[in-house]
Amino acid sequence: MDLQQMRYVLAVAETASFTRAAERCHIVQSALSHQVARLEKELGARLFDRTSRRVRLTTAGEAFLPSARQALEAAERARAEVAAATGEIRGTLTVGSIPTVAAVDLPAVLRDYRLRYPQVGISLRAGSSERFVEQVRDGRLDAAFLGVQPGFRPQGVRDKELAHGHHVAVVAPGHPLAAEDEVDLRLLAEEVFVDFADGSAARAQSDQAFAAVGLRREVAFEVSGIELMVRMVRHGLGIALLPAAFAAELHGLRCVPITNGPIRVERLIWGRFTPSPAASAFLSLLGVSMPSPPA
Repeated sequence: MDLQQMRYVLAVAETASFTRAAERCHIVQSALSHQVARLEKELGARLFDRTSRRVRLTTAGEAFLPSARQALEAAERARAEVAAATGEIRGTLTVGSIPTVAAVDLPAVLRDYRLRYPQVGISLRAGSSERFVEQVRDGRLDAAFLGVQPGFRPQGVRDKELAHGHHVAVVAPGHPLAAEDEVDLRLLAEEVFVDFADGSAARAQSDQAFAAVGLRREVAFEVSGIELMVRMVRHGLGIALLPAAFAAELHGLRCVPITNGPIRVERLIWGRFTPSPAASAFLSLLGVSMPSPPA
C-alpha cells in the first residue's frame, strides 16, 4: 500500500462518496475506485459497503482508518521536519478557540503568523473548552484557547495562563439595570438569563458563582453561540454574564460590573509531546518557548 491510496480511502470515508472523493483528490473517479480496490485486494478485506444510494465503512474499514490517518500525519510531519531543518516552516496548523477569547487578539496573531510563515496552512476551529482539551490531547488540534474557572487545570496537555478577569452583566440599554454602576448577585438572581448549555465550562463559571452564595437563577434561554446570545439580550429577552474584556467590545449593550461575580481564566493549551515545527512557531509567537533537544 502507499500513502496516496490511504488519502483516497480517507477522502471516501469523509465524503461518503467516491464521486466527491475523486473531486477532492483531483482525480477521475475510475482511477480512485481502482486504487481503493487494489488496496482492498492487498488487505484481503473490503473497506467500504457500496450501494446505489450510499457508501459507508465496513468494520474492516473502521479499523483501518485510524492507522491510515496516523500514517498520513506522520508523513506530513516528516516533510515539515525536513523543511524546518533547512530553515523553512511548512505543514499545517490547527487551532481551537472559544468565541469569547480576549486575552489575545487572535485575528492579529493569525495574520502575523501567516505573514511570517506563508507555507503553513492554517485552520481555526470553534468549540467549547472541555472539547478542546480532548482534541489537543488526541492530537486533533495543535493548540487551543480556553475559558475556564480559576481552579481548572487541563489534564494530559501543557498549558499557560493568559488572563484572569471578572464577568460583567450584559443588558439591553433600556433594561432597569443599565443605569446601575454595580450590581450584586442577589439582585441578578431575580433576572432571566441567556447562557450557554448546562454542563459546559462557559456556563459553570456563572452557575458556581451563584451557588457559592446560596442563590439560584433562571436560565430560560440556552444558546450554543455568542452571536445569538447577544441578539437575544439586545431584544430584552434576558441578560447575560460575559467576561469583561470581551463584553467591552460589544456595541449597543450596557456592561455592568458585578459584586463578587464570576471569574474566568483564559488558558492556552498544547500537546505534551514535541510540537510540529508549525505549532512550535505559533507557540513562540505567543511567548511559549520550547525546550531545546538534548545534545
